Amino acid sequence: MDELEQRYLKSLAKQYPTIAAASTEIINLQAILNLPKGTEHFMTDIHGEYEQFNHVLKNGSGSVRRKIDEEFGNTLSNKDKKSLATLIYYPTEKLEIVMQEEDESSIEDWYKITLHRLVQITKRVSSKYTRSKVRKALPADFSYIIEELITEKAEIQDKEAYYNEIVHTIIRIGRAPEFITALCNLIQSLVIDHLHIVGDIYDRGPGPHVIMDTLRQYHSVDVQWGNHDIVWMGAASGHLACIANVIRMAARYGNLDTLEEGYGINLIPLATFAMDVYKDTDCDVFTIKYNTEYDTKDLSLDMKMHKAIAVIQLKLEGQLIMRRPEFAMDSRLLLEHIDYEKKTITIDGKEYHMKDTDFPTINRERPYELSKEEEQMMERLQHAFIRCEKLQEHVRFLFSKGSLYKVYNSNLLYHGCMPMDEEGNFKKVTIYGEEYSGKALYDVLEQYARKGYYAQNNLQEKLKGQDIIWYIWAGPNSPVFGKDKMATFERYFIEEKETHTETKNSYYRLLDREDIINKILTEFGLDVGKSHIVNGHVPVELKKGESPIKCGGKLLIIDGGFSKAYQDKTGIAGYTLVANSYGMRLVAHEPFESAESAIINESDIFSDSIILETSTMRQKIADTDIGAELRDSIHQLEELLKAYRNGTIIEKF
Repeated sequence: MDELEQRYLKSLAKQYPTIAAASTEIINLQAILNLPKGTEHFMTDIHGEYEQFNHVLKNGSGSVRRKIDEEFGNTLSNKDKKSLATLIYYPTEKLEIVMQEEDESSIEDWYKITLHRLVQITKRVSSKYTRSKVRKALPADFSYIIEELITEKAEIQDKEAYYNEIVHTIIRIGRAPEFITALCNLIQSLVIDHLHIVGDIYDRGPGPHVIMDTLRQYHSVDVQWGNHDIVWMGAASGHLACIANVIRMAARYGNLDTLEEGYGINLIPLATFAMDVYKDTDCDVFTIKYNTEYDTKDLSLDMKMHKAIAVIQLKLEGQLIMRRPEFAMDSRLLLEHIDYEKKTITIDGKEYHMKDTDFPTINRERPYELSKEEEQMMERLQHAFIRCEKLQEHVRFLFSKGSLYKVYNSNLLYHGCMPMDEEGNFKKVTIYGEEYSGKALYDVLEQYARKGYYAQNNLQEKLKGQDIIWYIWAGPNSPVFGKDKMATFERYFIEEKETHTETKNSYYRLLDREDIINKILTEFGLDVGKSHIVNGHVPVELKKGESPIKCGGKLLIIDGGFSKAYQDKTGIAGYTLVANSYGMRLVAHEPFESAESAIINESDIFSDSIILETSTMRQKIADTDIGAELRDSIHQLEELLKAYRNGTIIEKF
C-alpha cells in the first residue's frame, strides 16, 4: 500500500471505524446494485409554456397512469382511473372540488377508498427503491405513518385490521386531506427518479420563471443549456447585448410581463425612452406576436419599446463583433450598409429595399454608437438585471445544475449540434487564438461562460466570458445555435424571404449516417453499441412526415413544439422521452388545453408512445453510472477491510 492510498483509507476509516461498520456498508451497497434502475424523464424546448410543462412533469409523460393500470388492471373502471390520476397530479385543487360535491355522510367513504388506492400505488412506486431512499422522500409530517402503511409487517396477524385502524384514525382526526396531498406528492416524486431538461426553458411562452421555480424544488434534475437559456444567463451577468436580446424577444412575443411581474425588472426607463424618442416614428414593422391573454391597450407602447430595443441590440452586437474579430462575424455588420436616401441595404453584393429606415438614434457616420440617452437607459436596465435577486437565483441554479452537454447512463445529452464541416469532420473553431473542435470545443465554451458570470477580480476575463456567452447564443459555430447566422435584421426589415434563410450546420444533414453518430459518441467516451444521443433545439415537423428517431434510434430529437408558437408548424405539442429499467419510450403529446380543464374534466393530456427499446433483462442500478460509483465505493471499502484485518489500520471501537 502506497502512502497516498494509506492516507485515503485512514480518511475512510473515520466514517467506518470498525470491520462491522465497513462490512455493513458493503452489504448495503451490494444490495442497491441489484435494485431496478430508476426512471429517467427527458424534456426539452419548453419555452415558457409552464402549464403544459407542469402537467407533463406531474404525470411523468404517462408514467403515473401506467402505474395505476399495472396496479389495478380491470378491477377499476377507466373513469375511476382517470379520477385517481387527476387527484395525484392536482391533489389540492381536486380535493376542493370533492369536498364541495360530497356530503358529510359520503365524504368519509370517499376518503377510505381513496387512501387505500393511494397507499397501493405508493407501495408499487416505492418498491424499486431502498427503504432508506424512500424514507428520505417522505414528507416530515407523515413519514412514520406512511412508512407503516407501505411496509409489510410479518409479525402482525390481522394486517387488514391494523392498516384500517390507521386509515380510520387519519380520517377521524381530520387529517385526511393533508395526508392525501402528501401521498400524491410522494407518488409524483417516486415515479420519476431523475429529470433531464435538454435546453430552452426561456422565451416565447409566458412562464419561464414559474418553470425555474418548479425545477429548483425538484428532487433530482440536470439541465443542458439551450441557446435561449444562455442568453438569459448572459443578461443576468450584466452583458448589454444579451440584455437587449432578452428584452427584444419578450417584447416581440408580448411577454414583457415576464420581466416586469415575473422577475420584478423595472422597464420604465425603456418605456419612457421609447415614448419620447419614438413617439413620431413608424413602428409598423415591429408587430407583437401576442397570445389571447395579451392586453392590447399596451400595443402601441410595446411596439415602440420593441423597435427601440431592437435598434439598440443591433448597435451593441455591432460593437461586440468589431471588438472580437476572431468571431469572424463581420458579415453581420449591416447598419453601415444602409442607403437612407434610396431606403435600401446591400447584403452580399445585392441591393434590397428596406421596409423601415426611420431610425432617429442612428448616427449615419458611426452607426454602432449608442446615443447618450440609450447609454443611460441601458445602464439602468443593466443595474436592474444584476440586482434582480430572483433572476440571479435562477441563473445560479442553471450554472450549478447545468452544462453544455451531459453524459449520463450511456446517453449523450446536448441541445443543438456537434459543429461539423461538409465532410463530417469536427469543425475547428478559433476561440481567443486557440483552435478547438469536438468535445474540447464544448468544454472551452463552457469554461468561458462560467467566467463570464462568476469572474469578479479580472474584468477583462469576465468580458471575454460574457462575449462568449453571446457567441454561444448567436455565433455561426456555436454548438447550441448551429446555424450560419441569426437573421434578426433581415426578418424585420427585408421582404425577400431568401435573406431570412438561416443555413443549418452540416450536422443536421448527417444525422442518419451511423459512422457520424458513432464518431460523436466515441468523442465523448461512449460505447457505440449501446449509447444514444438525446438532442433538442430543432422542432420536428411531424406535419411534413419528419421523424424524431434518427440513425435507427441512435439519435433522438425530442423537440416537437412545446411552445405554442411552434405548434402550427410541428403539428404536435412536444416530444418527451422516458427511460426506465425495461427500456426507452418516446412520447408525443397533443396540445394541452389548461390545468383548469384537466382538473374539472379529469382530461389528461393525450400522448402517443413509441417503444424505442425493450430489454428482456430488466436493467439494474449496477448497469448505470451510479452503479459504477457504488462498485468503486465497494472496492475501497473492501481494501479498508483488508487493512483492518492485516493490522495496517487499527479499528476504533
